[in-house]
Amino acid sequence: MRFSVNKAANIETAGDPLTFSPRFDFSSLQVIVADYASPVERERQLARTFGSMQWLGSENEHFRFDQKSQELCSATFFVPPAFAASQVCRHVPHRPAPLRSGLRATPPEDFDLPQAAVFCYAPDTDELRCLRDVGAFSETPDARIGIAPDVDLLVQKDTVAGWSLADPARYLTDGFAEPAKGPVFPVTRQRLAECLELVSLPLVEEIMDKEPDAWLRLRATERALKEQRDDRGRAGILHRVISRLIEDYESW
Repeated sequence: MRFSVNKAANIETAGDPLTFSPRFDFSSLQVIVADYASPVERERQLARTFGSMQWLGSENEHFRFDQKSQELCSATFFVPPAFAASQVCRHVPHRPAPLRSGLRATPPEDFDLPQAAVFCYAPDTDELRCLRDVGAFSETPDARIGIAPDVDLLVQKDTVAGWSLADPARYLTDGFAEPAKGPVFPVTRQRLAECLELVSLPLVEEIMDKEPDAWLRLRATERALKEQRDDRGRAGILHRVISRLIEDYESW
């Protein structure tokens, strides 16, 4: 199938999907799907690829295509700043089934791929879905393209509308490190949902404004993560971010 990116570059499904497991870097709220493991290696890849990046004054998702084959070789997605209301997330359609495929871009030129604006995540659905606007959550995607394990590109009206990551707690990490091994405990998924809401709009603004209820939630989650014994590696990743949030704003 063919679709467009921001009404510019043309993308078609071609070849095999990426085989790299995603890394959900919670410290930077980004999902990395690539074979590089450091900023230096990432910079090296730029020299032999084209696509979208964080150009000056822009906020793009990172899609990099090989200059020769024009096929996708890496992707980085950024979790949006705003958390959709729970009533919106409860009614998100989960059709159609993903089409597992790689991508090819034409022409071989750089382009803009604006970041998604709002996201949904609930432990019971176990999917982090990020879209361009709240209204898009009520629409069934025309296609879900599985570009990597548990990573889908969402297409609506023949253009990229967003992306999703299944079982995001499984891929939690810090920076470029490999995610923790072993099964994910249900309590970790619950803590992840709480943390995502705490670091996002509108709740993070209430924390910045020292709203008592918001700070009660913040401290309760921090305490629960500190005391969590099961799934300690993933809990530690979440705890570091929440502790830093407290440190940053409690002295304001």
